[in-house]
Amino acid sequence: MPWPSRKRDKGAVADKKEPDAKIAKTKEETSDKEEEEKAAKPPAGSSKSGWKNWKKKESESGGEESKITYCHWLLKSEPESRLEKGVDVKFSVDDLKAQPNQTTCWDGVRNYQARNFLRSMKLGQQAFFYHSNCKEPGIVALVKIVKEAYPDHTQFDQKDPHYDSTSRKENPKWSMVDVQFVRMTKRFIPLSEIKAHHLAHKADGGPLKDMMLFTRQRLSIQPLTQEEFDFVLSLEEEKPH
Repeated sequence: MPWPSRKRDKGAVADKKEPDAKIAKTKEETSDKEEEEKAAKPPAGSSKSGWKNWKKKESESGGEESKITYCHWLLKSEPESRLEKGVDVKFSVDDLKAQPNQTTCWDGVRNYQARNFLRSMKLGQQAFFYHSNCKEPGIVALVKIVKEAYPDHTQFDQKDPHYDSTSRKENPKWSMVDVQFVRMTKRFIPLSEIKAHHLAHKADGGPLKDMMLFTRQRLSIQPLTQEEFDFVLSLEEEKPH
């Protein structure tokens, strides 16, 4: 399929010192750093959404991370043109909406943890479509998983910027899923606003206190708990800060 790649984990490798998200490419590291800097100084006040009004589900595991259930996702994609090995990797929500049946494969993921998250996705689960590495990063739309993980064809295409000469067709290293556009969020939800809530929740134990968008920000595929997803989605009903 000739669609441009959607991810931002190209070149990532497993690393014993940084198992969460070791990114090999300097461009990748720079992009993530720049994106964080754009939201580095959000308002440090309390969360206007009043997270305490939410009924937090008590975990029988006592809050152990290994037993957290993730049922929603956040998918990063670059809405602005950027050449990678001569190929423009731009893919915005408008590009998704222009695809047949508003559906595309989510290919090009080259980070093992992100790949494992892809393989955990279930049919019908929803995800936020997140514009990354741009002037103002943030959430723009909702998509849903319409095909569970299967081999990513770009790993075998020597002309693709995400070609992996070490992957074998009999035992593919990399996977992708198919996603379909559901709807635009009622308003753009910027990274800076989400971070303001994250900082407030870190201080008083709210639902976004451990959100991976800030704890493992380099990953282009990130899981969300039901509580995180519901809270962030509720922000679309608020007036921009």
